[in-house]
Amino acid sequence: MSLSKSAGSDPGAAPGALRASDADRDRIAEILREALAEGRLTAEEHAERVGVAYEAKTIGELEPLVRDLPVGARHTAAPAPTRPYDASVRPAVGEADSLVAVFAGATRKGSWRPRPRTNVFALFGGVEIDLTEAVFEQREIVINVNCVFSGVEIKVPENVSVRGTGTGVFGAFDVRTSESPDADAPVVVVTGMAIFGGVEAKTKRGKRLKNLRKSLG
Repeated sequence: MSLSKSAGSDPGAAPGALRASDADRDRIAEILREALAEGRLTAEEHAERVGVAYEAKTIGELEPLVRDLPVGARHTAAPAPTRPYDASVRPAVGEADSLVAVFAGATRKGSWRPRPRTNVFALFGGVEIDLTEAVFEQREIVINVNCVFSGVEIKVPENVSVRGTGTGVFGAFDVRTSESPDADAPVVVVTGMAIFGGVEAKTKRGKRLKNLRKSLG
C-alpha cells in the first residue's frame, strides 16, 4: 500500500478533498492503535502511518492509511463526532501544535503559550514538555503522544490538574493523575500510546502556576 500524501489531493474529489481536523487525525490514530494491538500492523508500520496521519492536511491523505484495515475500510469517510464538553478525555477544540522528534530531540519549556492541543510523535528520539512556567490561556489542554523507541516527559505545575489515558506496548505510559484543590485550575489531559518506549506525566513539586484566574481570563 502506498502511503503517498498525494492521495486525495484532487480538488474535485469529495469528501477526500476536505480539510482534516484534529479529531479526524485522532480517529485514524485510534484505528491504527487497534490494528497494532490485534497484530495487523508491526510496530514499524504503525509508527510510519501515525507519523503520516498527524501531518495529513486532508481526509484524502488519511484514507489510504487505514484502507487495508477492517475498521478503516468502513469508517474513513465519516466525520469524527465531537464529544460533550464535560467528557473526561475529549478532543481539544482550536489550533493544534505539533512536536516531532525522529532520531532527535524536541523541547517546549520556559514562558510559552500551549495551544488547546499538542500532538507529539517521537521515533528513536526524546521529547520534553515543561508546563511549569507556561502561560495557560484555556481551561483544558490535551497532549496526545505517540512514541516508538522513545521517551516523552511532561512536567506540570503542582496546582494544575493532571488526567490521562494511554497504552504501553512493551513500554510504559505513566500519567500520575492529580486534582488541584482549586476548582478554577486548568486541566492537562495526556493521551496516546508508547511502543518500546516511555511516557511520563507528573506534577513538579515547588512549581506553581501564578495568577491562576487572571491567566484564564
